[in-house]
Amino acid sequence: MHLQTQSLTTNLPLPSLFLPKPSTTKPHQFTPLKQQKPYPQFSLKCSLSTVSSEPPTHVVGSSNDKPFPAEVSRTIMELSSVGTLSTLTPDGWPLSVGVRFAVDDDGIPILCLSDSYRQFSVDRRSSLHVQLEQSGMRTPQCTIQGSLDKPEDTKLLKWAHSMWKKRFGEEVKDELIYVVAMERVLQMEDFMEDGVWVSSSDYKNASPDPLRDFAEAFVNEINDKNMEDVSRFCNVYVDLDVQVSEAKMIWVDRLGFDMRLWSPQKGAFDVRIPFPREVTDVKGAKSSFNGMSQLAWEVEKNYQTLNFKKVQQLKQITHKGL
Repeated sequence: MHLQTQSLTTNLPLPSLFLPKPSTTKPHQFTPLKQQKPYPQFSLKCSLSTVSSEPPTHVVGSSNDKPFPAEVSRTIMELSSVGTLSTLTPDGWPLSVGVRFAVDDDGIPILCLSDSYRQFSVDRRSSLHVQLEQSGMRTPQCTIQGSLDKPEDTKLLKWAHSMWKKRFGEEVKDELIYVVAMERVLQMEDFMEDGVWVSSSDYKNASPDPLRDFAEAFVNEINDKNMEDVSRFCNVYVDLDVQVSEAKMIWVDRLGFDMRLWSPQKGAFDVRIPFPREVTDVKGAKSSFNGMSQLAWEVEKNYQTLNFKKVQQLKQITHKGL
């Protein structure tokens, strides 16, 4: 018997505004970002907890141009500090409460629970559900299943006190500190999407995305000041058979970025555009974006009559010089 938690939300209609045809003016160079960690944004959501009779089947998912699910889960946990903890009450009903948490170097959640909540839990098996809103367009989430235990490592306990003080500005008592000894993690791309199960070892061995602390500022900067370049990307880097009326960047990571497109024929849909090569910091991401923007501008302005093969050759030359 396993406890599972999933978020619920309402679906709002997507905008259908039409943007003018991108002009052929020279693309803007990406504006340098301030090296600071943005505070995560939180919105009101609710969570649904159920009890399953069968253990979930482990599913492995991967892609050459997208981070592994384990890496996505680690990134969600690193950027978040609030989640929903679910356990079983004495009468067998699932109980979910909002909790604050921090994670150690292996991504293990450290919780601080009140005395009143500890009295409700009769089963150490628990789940911690965490979600991260991305640009108001997508909410990836992960649910950690495991046992709610007391930390046995004195170093971990000392670290928990220091981290809690630094992150929340509060002192915490030893008896209120708990860890979730995970067994598996369910990673979901968004609401109503199929989840991917990740083993505890894969989760611990994965690293959070190196762009995580700057991704939100990166995306906001591009959506605010580089929309003309983003629109060009649809014509050059995405194989589309529909007219795109609007395009926005959703998120960026070490391997590329995701975009939300709107079209009169297809409505809203997402596309993935990989970087020419993996980037390890925000400087590399800006360099790749500027190089791709320059190529898209050249193709749109001067090379409309080139055949597909020549365009591909031009891409390869530009990518090598990024």
